[in-house]
Formats: sequence, structure tokens, C-alpha cells
Amino acid sequence: MRKIPFSPPDISQEEIDEVIDTLKSGWITTGPKTKSFEKSIASYCNTSMAVCLNSATAAMEMTLRLLGIGPGDEVITSAYTYSASASVIQHVGAKIVLVDSGKDSFHIDYNAIAEVITEKTKAIIPVDIAGVMCDYDKIFEILERKKYLFEPSNELQKSIGRVMVLADAAHSIGAKYKGQMSGEVADFTAFSFHAVKNITTAEGGAVTWKDIEGLDNELIYNKYMLLSLHGQSKDAFAKTKLGAWEYDIVEPNYKCNMTDITSSLGIVQLKRYPEILKKRREIIEKYNDLMVVLNVTPLVHFDNDYTSSGHLYLVRLNGKKESYRNDIIEKMANYGISTNVHYKPLPMHTAYKNLGFDIKNYPNAFDMYKNEITLPLHTLLSEEDLYYIIDNFKKIINELD
Repeated sequence: MRKIPFSPPDISQEEIDEVIDTLKSGWITTGPKTKSFEKSIASYCNTSMAVCLNSATAAMEMTLRLLGIGPGDEVITSAYTYSASASVIQHVGAKIVLVDSGKDSFHIDYNAIAEVITEKTKAIIPVDIAGVMCDYDKIFEILERKKYLFEPSNELQKSIGRVMVLADAAHSIGAKYKGQMSGEVADFTAFSFHAVKNITTAEGGAVTWKDIEGLDNELIYNKYMLLSLHGQSKDAFAKTKLGAWEYDIVEPNYKCNMTDITSSLGIVQLKRYPEILKKRREIIEKYNDLMVVLNVTPLVHFDNDYTSSGHLYLVRLNGKKESYRNDIIEKMANYGISTNVHYKPLPMHTAYKNLGFDIKNYPNAFDMYKNEITLPLHTLLSEEDLYYIIDNFKKIINELD
């Protein structure tokens, strides 16, 4: 029996060598390699700057804080997502406004967004599921139409002049929407480099942003630096200059910087990324070819408007219920095949039930969840692995039907 893990990291000797080089350099926390990785990300995403942090969660939370969003404000996100998309709203003291997913869609219901925008709405966090970006033209059109309701509470909000779009792009680095890279489409974009992501730094994340007229990108970058390192006026790298020990704490802020050890992984992963994306697309296309004989609907990763990063292979078991899906997961495990579910909607979790959310108010999200299964998709899969996965998937479905 084969053992097929769900999403192991793809680490080559080149990454190992880069980490060893960092360890030998004597500089292992935030330093030259983190700054280099930030520049590489900005160049890859066609943005002026990028900031590396210790997670996508930190990237989203620090962005909300940068925007001055807090108590009395409202932030919209999807009910069909992982907790981080919503928990960061709670962290800053704003009100979480959950919107159902669209009918037969893993993305937020665009038609429902306008209905929940109020004078208190400051931001929306759309979620790029599985590497497929949201329809940002629709989102921006809605926000422009409703901008008369927007009440800015600081200069940054005033400069944008409408509800701000913070993309939860944890899955979508390398994806494209109508020819634009993930990272240059939304006002702000948060990426994840967690161990299971397409690019990994073990733990880590980054944020990019579009140029904002009248605002200096260096000022935005420096604000992120203050937010992510205790509000300290100099980072450790700047303090290494002879005689430059003195610093100030200008705000009692947070601690979520990325280190040079983890950045070393990211630098090499990003160099290797074109080949990683190519392999992921090949696996998706092979899966699609093998799925046509089954009564299932895979998520569409590539069309005229979208080029996915191919992060996850989501499959809907047409017309089936939770118990059927759960049986398949258990039986696949008996063949050594790890599968998953993306996602259990937030209103089904205790934390969000305690905040007053009820899954009955999110019927589309529940319908997507109840018969969704995620098959392994990673660059260590061989062609033999793929046939083994699909052959057993077919066998189990035929046994259950």
C-alpha cells in the first residue's frame, strides 16, 4: 500500500544550502535576506513594495491596524473560509460581517455584498479559494457604487475613498486575474508561506499593496515595520551600524516579523516557482482527465479570466451528503491516501456560534461544504501516485453507490 501525504513541502538541496549559508552568516533574524525576499516578492507581483511577516494572519491583522480599523467599524468576509480571514477582524475589535458563498461557488456571494455595506463598513476580505482568485472587478464595482456610504476616519482611508479590499490570498500567489498578478489587484493582498502552501518558509506570510495616490510607499512600509516589531524605530539590522544602538518605541505594537532563516527558504522557493506552478497545472489537468467518468465536479482552475496557482484540488460529490463524503475520506485513508475538506464554514465552528452566527443563514456555504473533498495536490506526486489516487477514488465511489 502506498502512503500519499496530503501536502508535504517540496524542499530541494538548494533551499537547504541557502539556510546553511544564513546560519553560517551570523545573521538569522530579520536582516538582509528578508529585505531581499521582500524585493523579490514585490517584483514578482508587479508592486512597488512588499512586507514579509511571520504569517498571512499577521499580514491581514497588521493591514487592518495600518488602515486604522477597530471598534465601531465593520469588516466583511466570506463564511466559506478558514478562521484567519475572520479572526483578524475580531483581533482589532471590529465587527465581523459574514456573507454566504455564491450559489454553487466557493467564492463570496458578490450579489450579497452590497446588502451588508453600511456607514460603518471599512473593509472587505475576499478569499481566493484553492488558488483561484475572486472576481475583483465585480467587488470593486459594488464598492464604487456604494462609496457614498463610506465615512473615512483617517487620512489613509480618505485617500482610498471607499471600502478597502484586503485580499486573503493565502492560496493564490502566482495566480492571475484578467492578466494581473495576485498581489497587484486588490488594495492590499496577504499571502501565506505556511508549510502546506505552494511557496513555503515553514511559517510566514507577506503583504503587497497598490500604489495609493498622494501616499509615499516608504511611509506605508515603515508603518508595517513599526507594527510588526514592537513599535521600535529601528529594526535590529539598522542597529548593527557602528554607534547606532539608540532607538525609540513610538507605539506599543506587536511582534510578527519574518526571520532570515525562513526568508532563505522563500528566496529559493520563489526562484523555483515557475516550475512548481507548471507541475501543479499538469497534475490538475491529469486529475481532470481522469475525473470525467465520475459524477463529480472539480473546481475550475483555468479559464479566459483566471489562471490559478493550483493550490488545492477541490471536488464536489454531486448530490451527496456529509456522511457519504466522510465515508470516502475514511476509506481513502485505508488505502494510505490523505484527503481533506476545504472548508467547514465558519458558522459551524464553536467560536463563531458563540459570536451569534448560525449556519442556517448561510445555505450556499453549507451546500458547498457538505459534499466537498480535497484530493492531494503537490509537486512530489508521481504519475503512478495520481493513478493510484484516482483508481481508489473510483473504486470507493462505485462501492458506495
